[in-house]
Amino acid sequence: MLTGSTYHARRGELRNAFRYDVDYVLCRVHPVPWRGGKLMGRKRPAFAVVRDADHGRGGSDMAAWVLEQARSLGAPESALHEVWLLTQPRTLGFLFNPVSFWFFRDAEGATCAVLAEVNNTFGDRHSYLCFLPDFAPIGPDDAITAQKVFHVSPFQKVEGTYRFTFDLKDDAVDIRIDHRREGGHGVIATLAGPLAPVTPKRVLGVILRRPLGALRVFALIYWQAIKLKFKGAPYRVRPLPPKEEVS
Repeated sequence: MLTGSTYHARRGELRNAFRYDVDYVLCRVHPVPWRGGKLMGRKRPAFAVVRDADHGRGGSDMAAWVLEQARSLGAPESALHEVWLLTQPRTLGFLFNPVSFWFFRDAEGATCAVLAEVNNTFGDRHSYLCFLPDFAPIGPDDAITAQKVFHVSPFQKVEGTYRFTFDLKDDAVDIRIDHRREGGHGVIATLAGPLAPVTPKRVLGVILRRPLGALRVFALIYWQAIKLKFKGAPYRVRPLPPKEEVS
C-alpha cells in the first residue's frame, strides 16, 4: 500500500496549487497476480477492489492488454519479466482514477518501462509508455518526455510536452510529471510516499481515515475546477480523444 500525497501546481499567469493525501495499492499482475484479502482484493468482493475491467480496454484480463501494448511498441521479453500496477482501488463500488502506473521490470528487478494510464472526468482514457533507448533500466534521475495528446483538464490546452521521472523502491514511490507548454504555462504533478505491505490493519486504517475513497478524489477534482473557474480560467470544450490507445 502507498499512503502518500499528491501535489499539483499550475504554472503561468493564473496560479493554483493543492496537496492531498491519497491511498494507492501496488500489486503484481504478471506473471503471478496478487489476489488480496477480504478487505482489499482483486476479482473478489471487498471494501476496496482492483478490477481488470477498470483498466485498459475494460476487459477481463488487464495483464494481457498491457503486455500487448508494451510489445507493440518494441519492448523485449526481458523487460516484461514482471508487471506491477500502482492504482487507486474501486471503493464502495465507485472508482475514478486520474492516473495509474504500470511498471515493467526485468529479472533483476529493474524498471525498464512505465505505462502512465490517464483518465479524464469525461470517461476518456489514454496511456503514455515511457522508456529509455533499448528499454534500458530507468533510474530516478532519468527524464522521459512525451507529447501531450490527451485532454485531461478543461482548463488546460492539449499541447506541450510531459517530462516524467520515476523512482520505485521496495519501500517508497516518487513520481513526478512536469507538463510544459509555450509561455511558461503547464502543470507540475507528483505522487510520493512510503510503501508498506497490505494488511487488514492498514486497510482498516484507510477506511477510517478516508472512507469515501475514490468518490472523495472525484469531489476534490471538481472543487479545484470550481476554484479555477472563479479565478477566471477559460473553459475549453472537450476534443475527441486520440484513436490510439497508447502513445
